[in-house]
Amino acid sequence: MSDIPPFVLTFAATDPSSGAGMQADILTIASMGCHPLCVVTAITVQDTSGVDDVQAVDADWVADQARAVLEDMPVAAFKIGLLGSVENIAAIAEVISDYPDIPLVFDPVLASGRGDELANEDMLDAMRELLLPQTTILTPNSMEARRLIVDEENDADDPSLSECAKRILKLGSEYVLITGTHENTPKVINNLYGERGLVRSDTWPRLPGIYHGSGCTLAAAIAALLANGLTMEEAVHEAQEYTWEALKYGFRPGMGQHIPDRMFWARDDEAEDGSETRH
Repeated sequence: MSDIPPFVLTFAATDPSSGAGMQADILTIASMGCHPLCVVTAITVQDTSGVDDVQAVDADWVADQARAVLEDMPVAAFKIGLLGSVENIAAIAEVISDYPDIPLVFDPVLASGRGDELANEDMLDAMRELLLPQTTILTPNSMEARRLIVDEENDADDPSLSECAKRILKLGSEYVLITGTHENTPKVINNLYGERGLVRSDTWPRLPGIYHGSGCTLAAAIAALLANGLTMEEAVHEAQEYTWEALKYGFRPGMGQHIPDRMFWARDDEAEDGSETRH
């Protein structure tokens, strides 16, 4: 066993609340036993309620950050989150094209939990054209999956999630994991699709509350588990287990959404003297 942890390189925006974005990736990747390498794509003004402003980092700076660490350290997995601009998408696509053997986990962050717009139509087009053909696994929620593929002229009704998956796979992604938190179902159903159709379906109890950063947590956990050598099916299932536990032990630090407790495993349910350590 190597005494050096696997390295996971994340492209993401900052989040001052550490609920989502870069800080969420760092916490998750470290919690899964990997070392996070970080490329900042944008700086945000946000709290647990929503995103008030986004300032994209210059695309040359994004590329330079990535190449600096890639030329210095062996990266085992990529994770992509909020991108900030069309120029950033193009820069990242060019960088990762030089590393086709490194798995890429892409969490298409299109809006905040409050509904704040984080990707326009030009960015969506660039994602479809430049990033999806290089993606190992895409991890959209059901709303993001529909927005990525919807054809307003031809889709009179919302397409089914299986149809969304089929179209996303045609765009080039090897796998797509569509999460069902936003669907009107008694339990949350997450479906993993591949070239042969449905690969696995996992059902999870719905938890009370609204969470800030659950998608970031799931995608970063998958990236870390792939970096640790798990197969795609193993990584997807274990990442869901980890994310569900992080949400179960989540907390509401401010006036907005809950934040997943990504270090839940580091605190015992009961202290040595028998007193409760969780609330």
